[in-house]
Amino acid sequence: MDSPRILCLDVGDRRIGVAVGDVGIALARPLTVIQRKGGRPDLDAVAQLAREHNVERIVVGLPRSLDGTLGPQARKVQAFVAALKRHVDAPIEMWDEQFSTVEAERLMAETGVRREKRRGQVDAIAAAVVLQSYLDTQRKQG
Repeated sequence: MDSPRILCLDVGDRRIGVAVGDVGIALARPLTVIQRKGGRPDLDAVAQLAREHNVERIVVGLPRSLDGTLGPQARKVQAFVAALKRHVDAPIEMWDEQFSTVEAERLMAETGVRREKRRGQVDAIAAAVVLQSYLDTQRKQG
């Protein structure tokens, strides 16, 4: 039997980075980047990926400020999550994503990904960083 899957989203103004992870092996991997069109097309794209990958849960990165407060981008993510909850059946959980993009950039630089190629991949890798943090925490608690 396949391990339950989790989809993770790194929601930005122009793109949504998407990663998928298997709970049983606690491993996240970048999946794709959705170019935002706004509104329903974005929600449809996420719902389609959730169906294709048979996910049991969706984790969405919540960008907090350095002092832990929720700024304008976090409020945009919360609004996206509220709309997504009406569009998918899977439960949705928000997870701290602080420094995920910085970590994704660092990982790509260390592995020799050229700067030109990073832009198209950084969002999906950032989502994988967020999801790996989530999976690691779940494994420690479980």
